[in-house]
Amino acid sequence: MLRTEERQRLARERREEREKQHAAKETQILEKERKAKLQYEKQLEERQRKLKEMKQKEEQRRAAVEEKRKQKIEEEKERYEAVLHRTLERSQRLETRQKRWSWGGSVTPDSEGKTASKRSPSTANLKQAEAAVSKGLSSSPAALLNASDRARRSQLSPLDSGIISRLLAPTQASLARSKSAATLA
Repeated sequence: MLRTEERQRLARERREEREKQHAAKETQILEKERKAKLQYEKQLEERQRKLKEMKQKEEQRRAAVEEKRKQKIEEEKERYEAVLHRTLERSQRLETRQKRWSWGGSVTPDSEGKTASKRSPSTANLKQAEAAVSKGLSSSPAALLNASDRARRSQLSPLDSGIISRLLAPTQASLARSKSAATLA
């Protein structure tokens, strides 16, 4: 009987020992699972943080690119407007220059917005040449033409002078005819 009790006690102790070992193993397993879960959550948070940072950087890059594109469009618009403005100014200067040297005189707006016609220098030179013809101050048509050309060219730039001489060519011929008609009469 003593041996049976001894056996039972030893069996009970072994069982308790196994249960303790089993409980310790389960505790270790649970601890490992808890640590693994914490590690996984940390990695997940880190991944999400990195994704968020990448997204913010991408948004900043896109915003910078968009800002740069808008700035470039604005610069191109300003450049286009400047070119357009210069072109309009040139065409107005050319138009004014053409009006200034046309036979009708230049047309300039006054303070009230009305237009007043002025006599151009070419018209004044023509009047002087006609006066010289009618008074008979010059004996030859060539001398008269050269004098009026010299007076006109001294006041004008080379470009304007060329334009004026082309415009006056028929008038000079008619002056020569009228002078010869006057001398004949």
